[in-house]
Amino acid sequence: MTAQPLDAMQPRSNALWPRSLSLRLALMFALVSVLLLGALGLYLYHALEREIAWRDDQALAGRVERMGALIGDSDSIEALRQRPQLYANMLGNRDNLLWVLDGAGQPLIEINPTQLPVPVLSAGSGVQLQDSAGAGGGSGARLAWQQVRHEGQPLTLVAGRLLAERAQMLAAYRLKLWLALGAGALLAFGLGWGVSQRGLRPVRTLAARAAAIDVQHLHLRLQGTEQVQELAQLGEALNQMLARLEGGFGRLSRFSEDLAHEMRTPLNNLMGQTELALRKTRSSDDYQALLASNLEEYERLARMIDNMLFLARAEQPDATVQREAIDLHALVAQLCEYFEGMAEERGITLVNAAHGTLHAEPQLLRRALANLLANALRYGAADSPVQIGCALECHGSSGKGGKNGQNSKKDDGSAVVEISVSNQGAAIAPEHLPRLFDRFYRCDPARAQPGDSGGLGLAIVRSIVQLHGGTVRVSSDAASGTRFTLVFPQPADGCAGG
Repeated sequence: MTAQPLDAMQPRSNALWPRSLSLRLALMFALVSVLLLGALGLYLYHALEREIAWRDDQALAGRVERMGALIGDSDSIEALRQRPQLYANMLGNRDNLLWVLDGAGQPLIEINPTQLPVPVLSAGSGVQLQDSAGAGGGSGARLAWQQVRHEGQPLTLVAGRLLAERAQMLAAYRLKLWLALGAGALLAFGLGWGVSQRGLRPVRTLAARAAAIDVQHLHLRLQGTEQVQELAQLGEALNQMLARLEGGFGRLSRFSEDLAHEMRTPLNNLMGQTELALRKTRSSDDYQALLASNLEEYERLARMIDNMLFLARAEQPDATVQREAIDLHALVAQLCEYFEGMAEERGITLVNAAHGTLHAEPQLLRRALANLLANALRYGAADSPVQIGCALECHGSSGKGGKNGQNSKKDDGSAVVEISVSNQGAAIAPEHLPRLFDRFYRCDPARAQPGDSGGLGLAIVRSIVQLHGGTVRVSSDAASGTRFTLVFPQPADGCAGG
């Protein structure tokens, strides 16, 4: 499967954002500032609009009341009509309107600079307020009126104010708000850019330190990340990754050296024997012996290549196993029969104490146990037993029988099957135990024997167990000998059969 870059797995919405984190933070800071300032400006605008409208209404209502008082103090409407300057001064500017209407709605007194039509008013007691549309789609006016009686004649007093001035003032205020909002956004972006540049300085320092680490300096670690809380976890993760890379690179280097060493020995043997045979004419028996010796070296190389190929395939991310129910006792019995001749040569007794069922791939399990048995027969003490046993461990408490007779409980349990291969003999030094499962590793390279696995047998055992999701461990001492244990996870229902 082709690996995809991490950027290709990100949501499409990220493509709308710039790649620079500093620029992203600055834009986000500006966006938040615009939203905050916009909400504040909108609130202030509507508050100002309501305040102006309330003040205009109060002024118009007061004007109607003063006009009513003026009419009440006058002898007649005609006297007021003869003195227009009196109420014209009371209005004060060209944005104000005034009507005194008779009972038929005809104006007795009118101050109407914009020639608005006489408004149609609804009946009501007290001072009434309403809006009046302007002629030709104009801005209109705000009106206040009151019905009074003068000398037995009904009159309607109407005071108004054109809305054009209010609209112009609010428009100017809106423009200032937009300008302030734009200036605030630019200022917020600039401040956000500066803050993000300064705040991300530890990230750039961390990146510079990480860039300085190459193949020759994998031992270096990222220091100083503890000073920034948000970077402490990232620095720790990167240091752990560097430790894994260093370990992997070291293993790869040792593997290359060991591989070259292991392949050089049979190749040197082949070249030396062939060169010696070519120095003079040999008999057919000598050539046959040479070919037989070369065949042993070829088989050794073939086994090494086969083991290396198996390890390479086992480490692929998509490697899977086909699990089957395996009768452990029967499988171990087959292996004991296969190794019976080798065991008799050294007087070793194979003890089959395995029992129960294991869910695993038969061929892989057989190969892993065969490698352990061969290793035990090769290094075990003569005239001693080699025991193959197993144990079942259940984690969690089982409940009553469920569907299909399986145990069930609220939380799924788990079980592991431990298969052990034990032999008597010299104890393995503690410093060798952690590396026994490394490729080509031998406690004593001088003890390599013809027909062995070339130092890959235990590495294959570990790969097989890891393919099944399990682990492998080893213990060794002079009293109890050497014991290899394979731990295989099993379904929870395995606890039922024991």
